[in-house]
Amino acid sequence: MLEVSDLAVSKVKEYLAENNIASAVRVAIMSGGCSGPALSLALDEKKETDKVYEYEGLRFLVDGAVTAACGAIKVDYIQQQTSGCGCSGSGGAGFSVTSEIPLAAKGGGCGGSCISGSCG
Repeated sequence: MLEVSDLAVSKVKEYLAENNIASAVRVAIMSGGCSGPALSLALDEKKETDKVYEYEGLRFLVDGAVTAACGAIKVDYIQQQTSGCGCSGSGGAGFSVTSEIPLAAKGGGCGGSCISGSCG
């Protein structure tokens, strides 16, 4: 299952229109460095193993293996990101892609870091 917030749909449509892109949006598992894998968005073509979800004329693609690994997925757009650790410069906005089943982190030598830098 895929849930996409109204704001996320609006921001994706805005991006595609500004860049004259007519592509589907894939929800995919990307490598996340020391944090391990993370869900992310990418432009892509439909594959045979994809489930297609439509929101206001936008097509979102999720591979069956991703659904099996993650369960229900939610895509949202966050107006201002904060890390909660008091770091300066960690504001901004962007897409948040979360899943019902957390992805396992690989490794662990990056403790104490914020979205855009170190807390310590």
